[in-house]
Amino acid sequence: MLLEYGLRNFLSFKEGASVSFQLDANVPPRISLNLPAATVMCVKGANGSGKTHLLKGLAFVASFVATSFSSDPEAEIPVAPFFSDPGPSSFYVDFKIDDATYRYELDVTASGVVREALFKASKRKTLVFERVQDDVKAVARLKVLEGVKVRRNASVISAAYHHQIDELAPVHAFFKNIHFNVGSSGTRESLFMDIYKVAQLLNEHNDVRAYVEQFLKECDVGITRLQISSEEGSDGKRRFFPVFIHEVDGRECQVMPATESAGTKQIFRLMLPIAAVVASGSVLVLDELDLYLHPHLLPKLLGLFLQEKAPGEPVAQLLFSTHHSEVMDLCGRYRTTLVNKDNNESYTYRLDEIPGDVIRNDRSLVTPYNDRKIGGVPRL
Repeated sequence: MLLEYGLRNFLSFKEGASVSFQLDANVPPRISLNLPAATVMCVKGANGSGKTHLLKGLAFVASFVATSFSSDPEAEIPVAPFFSDPGPSSFYVDFKIDDATYRYELDVTASGVVREALFKASKRKTLVFERVQDDVKAVARLKVLEGVKVRRNASVISAAYHHQIDELAPVHAFFKNIHFNVGSSGTRESLFMDIYKVAQLLNEHNDVRAYVEQFLKECDVGITRLQISSEEGSDGKRRFFPVFIHEVDGRECQVMPATESAGTKQIFRLMLPIAAVVASGSVLVLDELDLYLHPHLLPKLLGLFLQEKAPGEPVAQLLFSTHHSEVMDLCGRYRTTLVNKDNNESYTYRLDEIPGDVIRNDRSLVTPYNDRKIGGVPRL
């Protein structure tokens, strides 16, 4: 599980910022689901406040740890400090694998890694490895890391995975299984945003196709059946696409993607990564979750992550940004993070950090939010 992550000198965040999923014993079981960390986290804020930048921080670290060794050895690291600040950008991620808690730390510039470290805590916190530029020191069982030639633009964990050093494989897998739709240039088209790629994958996995079909039907968009069709392209390859079947006056009518509603197509795109993450118990990061969606559909989507799990069942987590205020009442103060900006510098806080009685469990969050009492709204 993802417990917390933080960043400094990254995009619009100059000073330290963190997003904590951790829940203590004071959180009601209906919120915690008897878990140590939240399964959803809503990020709210005005346009330009830094919501996407906050999500990009986790996406950057996940990508760097999982795939940086596959990049061009001469490539710059795609990290962007606060208004070209010459100092390194800093990140940390706290996470849990089975009964062990880990902390990963990274200080990095575009030209290379300044410092990288991994700590593990079962009964006590111990250093697994620490890398300062090209020098790596590791615990006895991982001394092999000290013999691995590290690249200035690649993570030790990514290099260890490439060299099949199995001791770090679970850590690599944790970061690899963080899926996101934000990149260096913002919200991006990706595997699960390409409607035709989704259709191809659903054609190969009937059980997932049935899951997506059932969810679409439950969303009351008039669909009675989902059909995956294909045609041969000019290059001789088959191109798959969805056909949305609607029942009209007792007969089935086919609606092609070009004329289907944007909201229905967005649900279709989203359901593949959601199904994969829910099944595997990994992390999904979605910028502008509500894009093209009616706000009443958001609780249904979030509900897929808010179901209580039996012991041993995979636990999936969703970190998302949204402009819809009503979703704050579903997430509550323990699962809502606000982002504000002052003098072009972003800062963030979870709603339960606000002192006093402005925020209460028995009151809607929308009213104090709209009344500008808790921040996160445009200055108009």
